Amino acid sequence: MHTNFHQHLARCDQFNEQKQAHALEVMSRYGQQVFQLLPVLLHYHHPLLPGFVPGDVPAGVCQFLPNERQQEFIDDLCQAANGHQGLASGQNEIFGLYCMGSTSSIGQSLDSDLDVWVCYSHALAPERVAWLQQKCLLISQWAAQRKVELNLFLIPDNKFRTDNQQSVQGESCGSAQHLLLLDEFYRSHLVIAGKRLVWMFAPGGLGPRYDNFVAEQFANGTLNHDEWLDLGGFARIPAEEYFGSALWQLYKSIDSPYKAVLKTILMEAYSHEYPDTQLLCRDLKAHLQEADQLDERQDHYLLMLEKVTSYLTSINDEKRLDLVRRCFYLKVSQGIDVSQDRYAKRREQIECLITAWGWSADKVTLLNNRDHWKVEQVRLAYKELLEALMLSYRNLIQFAQRNRISESINPEDIGILSRKLYAAFESLPGKVQLLNLSIAPDLSEPNISLVQVPKGRAHEAGWYLYKQGLNALELIGHQPLEHSRYASKLVAWAHFNGLLNADTELALFNQDTDVNLAHLQEFSRDLANFFPVRAPAPSNLALSRPCEVRELAIFLNLEHDPTALWRSRAIQFTTKTSDPFSFGQQRENLIGSIDVLYRNSWDEIRSLNFSGEGAVLDALTAILGKMHQGATPPESVQVFCYSQNFRILIRTRFELLMKECIGLRLTRDQESTVKTLRLGKAEHDIFFERRGVSVQKQEVPEFTLLSDRSAESMETVQLDPQQGKPVPEIVDVYASEGLMQFFFEDSGEDYNLYILDEANRVEVYRQVAGSKDELVQSINRFYASNQQVAGQSRFAHFNLPQYYEIVEQQGRQKVLPYKTVKEGRAEACPFGEP
Repeated sequence: MHTNFHQHLARCDQFNEQKQAHALEVMSRYGQQVFQLLPVLLHYHHPLLPGFVPGDVPAGVCQFLPNERQQEFIDDLCQAANGHQGLASGQNEIFGLYCMGSTSSIGQSLDSDLDVWVCYSHALAPERVAWLQQKCLLISQWAAQRKVELNLFLIPDNKFRTDNQQSVQGESCGSAQHLLLLDEFYRSHLVIAGKRLVWMFAPGGLGPRYDNFVAEQFANGTLNHDEWLDLGGFARIPAEEYFGSALWQLYKSIDSPYKAVLKTILMEAYSHEYPDTQLLCRDLKAHLQEADQLDERQDHYLLMLEKVTSYLTSINDEKRLDLVRRCFYLKVSQGIDVSQDRYAKRREQIECLITAWGWSADKVTLLNNRDHWKVEQVRLAYKELLEALMLSYRNLIQFAQRNRISESINPEDIGILSRKLYAAFESLPGKVQLLNLSIAPDLSEPNISLVQVPKGRAHEAGWYLYKQGLNALELIGHQPLEHSRYASKLVAWAHFNGLLNADTELALFNQDTDVNLAHLQEFSRDLANFFPVRAPAPSNLALSRPCEVRELAIFLNLEHDPTALWRSRAIQFTTKTSDPFSFGQQRENLIGSIDVLYRNSWDEIRSLNFSGEGAVLDALTAILGKMHQGATPPESVQVFCYSQNFRILIRTRFELLMKECIGLRLTRDQESTVKTLRLGKAEHDIFFERRGVSVQKQEVPEFTLLSDRSAESMETVQLDPQQGKPVPEIVDVYASEGLMQFFFEDSGEDYNLYILDEANRVEVYRQVAGSKDELVQSINRFYASNQQVAGQSRFAHFNLPQYYEIVEQQGRQKVLPYKTVKEGRAEACPFGEP
């Protein structure tokens, strides 16, 4: 072991005690309670303890001896158990509890979450591990009731000596990173209870000799398994992990952008040193083994800053270096009051950094005022953060190209992470882009104005959004926040980004539309009542499937209202001429404009606008095109109408039509259905087929009344089944616009491959030989490396294809997400030729 083993042992124990004291000092009262009682809850298993699960749940934490506070809790519990003489602990089946992440560092804040590894023997029976997992979930829920975010991760002792087969799940990175995760654990861990970690005491520089060296120490009695836990060392850091790690950090940036920038550039710095990467966990161990005293050089957050600073300085990237420093400052000062005594040391550290960086007082004041930032500052910060993250992502892909390495992340996790990033970051027509990546808490504005510019003016035609009133003096010198062809998208953007709330005063200036202020205010209220600003995060299951419409709102006649012309006209209609799609003696269509807003299962907000004679059909086909035949119906559908006349009639008729069409689109028991709809004086056939919906205008010399048609203008047509049925029906059921989809169907030793492009055009390849994994990797390589396609986002293209397996279960075909077999790892470059 280390030359001065016993001296190093005492220093590490002292270091751990200091880290515990610092961590507790920063925590809230409930945070301290959860942290200190966690070993008790996992050491004992009793019905009175939070997290109790019936069954043979693993219990007993090695080397755990209750401190005074913990013993008081145990005694009180025993007294409550009707005089029970004591609690029975388990057989020390839990090797240790270790906190990791920002806890005990300069980055810890009052509301920092607790990420804790629960280490156990890989020999435990799977059903007992499942019980322990259930207990951990219940303990996390108990902590949540105390407003403490506690994430417990079950870690078998051989996790880092085997292939990583886990999947991304909640706070777990799954296969996105493996040994890089171990690096973060070793440099940030805090022993709550349990065995000491062998790695911290082994000499540095062992490399591939690490395992043999540790085995010798156990064999000769220097170490014993009752007191020491070995999670493994680093023969080398696998370059394969950098791509997955970059995706994971981008994913985390959605909720924690400042920390994600630091960690993403750290991955870039690591790749820059490849193949002789100097891991931060090795730096920390060297400091501990060689330092005469413990100081801030052992703070893992400061070590990360030092590493990133050194790298950016070496490549002369002053722009990102300044951003990194601002990110670090905001992270370490977030949610704390540095004037409090418990933050005295941190205050000194921050002041030293500010002096070293040469920051002005104005710069510090601006950053300290972050809680009061409004949309201009947030938009600028969002742009900077996103550009820095994407630059790191591209640099890591180029690193992979240069070194011809294969990614270690599995296709299912790539799909889940990339779709989450696609939903959060990709800028697309009609998408309501969200700016506030946890950057500022309140973007609300007292005044919002919408100004319409008609065609033929100096400015681009359309609608402009301002955060001022309409007074000319207020508007002078102010740029609009947003521009759109239609008003509803601007109101939606203001709502979902938090600018518009119940207290905001709306103002309107328009010239060639029927929008009035009362209707705009009504629309704003309807939008707020129907759509919450934030929805629950999409599940992994939802991200592994084609996106589906979840909440659908349709707003009729907001911008163009044909009924406004009926104000002074005599109205003559009968039951045969009362259909608002073909109304009165003149058979007029009373719908002039349709605005659509929907939230999909990937948590995207999309906006559509239709106007003119074709608005109804265009809206129907567009909405139904977002629904594949096997989709789940929307959870909520609501129609709103802002007509001056016949409002209830129009809203009810369109809502009935919409729900009927959704039902027809999602029905799977017929080949094709045709619905005939009269709009004005013309009739149109709407064809509901497996892969989509199409419309054809009827060419008839004379029209007949809608009410005269039998069976609700619906008839069923059996299409030609296509000789040989080249495409299984289940493929059509899952067809989804806007995505590349690959379906594998095993056929003996070979497989059939069905490919649907973004327009649901199909290609069929039969009796394909070779590895599915290699095919999936090669396709992802192409998409990952071809990001700068003309006309697309200048950021990374995250809309990666989706992969499925067609399987036979109980005599019926089903579609399941494709999972890699991991029989071996391809050595070909995963991102194409450099």
